Amino acid sequence: MKIMREQVSFPPRSLLKVKWDDFPHFTYPWHFHSEFEIVYVLKSSGKRFVADNVEPFTEGDITLLGSNLPHFWKSESDDDSENRVNAIVVQFHSDFFREEINSYPEFHRISEMLKRAARGIHFTPPAAEKIGRMLKRLLKLNGLERMLYFIKLMDVMARTDNYRLLASKGYQLEEHRELNSRLDKIMHFINTNYQRKITQEEVASKIGMTTAAFCRYFREKTGKGFIYFINEMRIGYACKLLIENHLSISQICFECGFNNLSNFNRMFKRQTGCTPGEYQQQFIRATV
Repeated sequence: MKIMREQVSFPPRSLLKVKWDDFPHFTYPWHFHSEFEIVYVLKSSGKRFVADNVEPFTEGDITLLGSNLPHFWKSESDDDSENRVNAIVVQFHSDFFREEINSYPEFHRISEMLKRAARGIHFTPPAAEKIGRMLKRLLKLNGLERMLYFIKLMDVMARTDNYRLLASKGYQLEEHRELNSRLDKIMHFINTNYQRKITQEEVASKIGMTTAAFCRYFREKTGKGFIYFINEMRIGYACKLLIENHLSISQICFECGFNNLSNFNRMFKRQTGCTPGEYQQQFIRATV
């Protein structure tokens, strides 16, 4: 199975990304990324693939994935009405508080847990139930309060014995680091400019490629077309703003780089299966 490297975008000047996923079914292919990731499935079922481990997942499934660990989730059914996905996903950089975690005894348990995460960790009851409640609360927090609560969550996860390692002991993590300078430059430019209008021609000129060559290169490396990728990032940012509920839908539309509300609504529904207003209400109901 061909593996894909995912480029994870973070909110400006943020060490932590917490997002609410609500879509018809899991679609992201076999992939990896340098960030650690916690996945909490509130609704959906199917099979979970982590390294050389394959097993069923159902509602309440919580996993912690280490840096560059290949994975994907496969929905049991592609029928939107039967198996719609609701999930909370937390992503954080592999160097998150690295010096503190490795130097201070208060962080020792967390340090050991992050090492175990290289094989993937599946949390089981009763700890999984408490971790799930904490993830729901984390989703509602912002700023320093969110960061401090996240460290508390990590400590709870690190202290429990209710877990299983997923990848086998013999699994060797390959070096999936295709980080050539060209791709890094592209992703850095996109991550810092997707809230405004950017074109394929502009990005291509930044890295010394023709537009046609850039489009082929970008699709080969990411598995997605440039416009689709940009809109996906914008919608992801819109989801974050909708959850925070500080701006109107119209304000969020322009804040995310869309130039008119009807296009924003159409793209949002195409990607998530619901309107911005419906998404916001589903999140509020699901996390009460």
